[in-house]
Amino acid sequence: MTPKRLTQYAHGGGCACKIPPGELEDVVAGLTTAPADPNGDLLIGLDTGDDAAVVTLPGAPGGPAVVATADFFTPVVDDPYDWGRIAAANALSDVYAVGGRPLVAVNLLAWPRGVLPFDLAREVLRGGLDVAARAGCHVGGGHSVDDPEPKYGMAVTGVADPARLLRNDTGKPGAPLTLTKPLGTGVLNNRHKATGEVFPHAVASMAALNRDACAAALAAGAECATDVTGFGLLGHLYKLARASGVTAVVDAAAVPYLDGARDAVRAGYVSGGTRRNLDWVAPHTDFGTASEEDRLLLADAQTSGGLLVAAELPDHPMIGELVPAADRPLVVR
Repeated sequence: MTPKRLTQYAHGGGCACKIPPGELEDVVAGLTTAPADPNGDLLIGLDTGDDAAVVTLPGAPGGPAVVATADFFTPVVDDPYDWGRIAAANALSDVYAVGGRPLVAVNLLAWPRGVLPFDLAREVLRGGLDVAARAGCHVGGGHSVDDPEPKYGMAVTGVADPARLLRNDTGKPGAPLTLTKPLGTGVLNNRHKATGEVFPHAVASMAALNRDACAAALAAGAECATDVTGFGLLGHLYKLARASGVTAVVDAAAVPYLDGARDAVRAGYVSGGTRRNLDWVAPHTDFGTASEEDRLLLADAQTSGGLLVAAELPDHPMIGELVPAADRPLVVR
């Protein structure tokens, strides 16, 4: 029997299938009404498009805050176990991106039950379970639906010290920018979807947890961070700079890329999500002399990317800095 290529059952792949950032902001604008009698204070919410929600526990002043997030997407690779690992690492990343620790997750599974066998779904769930176990995070069941298109992810609950959160609105001029994973998963995944060629180093990067990067950021005294996923480096950095009231300067030559990423761009394996990311940030960016290739790579829609931290972290490249607000919130040099 011919193996099922999961990516062929999805219109997009991974975080590249996100709703475009500009459209999403229009949809959620104003949807921030607080309950009349809240059970805890919302420390991080929808206002700046941060990575996860954070709320204090009622009756526990000074205690840990609760972190809540959810993330799911269509197949990004053909191997079901690897897809499960990548999707779980991506969902857990939102907790790490705000300085938290994941405690428990529930699976979110959409499956075309009349088209794809359930043994593939089991492998997806096994991959998610294994990555959650590496994170010290319980998996307590979940929810599934019959859907024409396969989708998988997790809703994750964690805890964080409310006095040591990482936020996207606390960037300050003078802070260096550190990136903890190389870019390029978007174009390599798109090449994989089109050709079936497998890129093990991209899979390894996407399945890697951001736990150690989070710990390093907190140890360095960082207060500002985000993770780099479907809106690309420039999209997430634009949100950070806008929320913080600063300008972010990116040194294009310092940004690390996965092997083969540039070749994939040159061969035309650029997703629609990446092009939409670039269209969104272009009016807010001074690109200087940056080439079209560099612009596309900086906007490449990442799946389970690294953390972007406004601090210097050991063993990770610094790719730019935050400076006082200028004419545009993004500068590429």
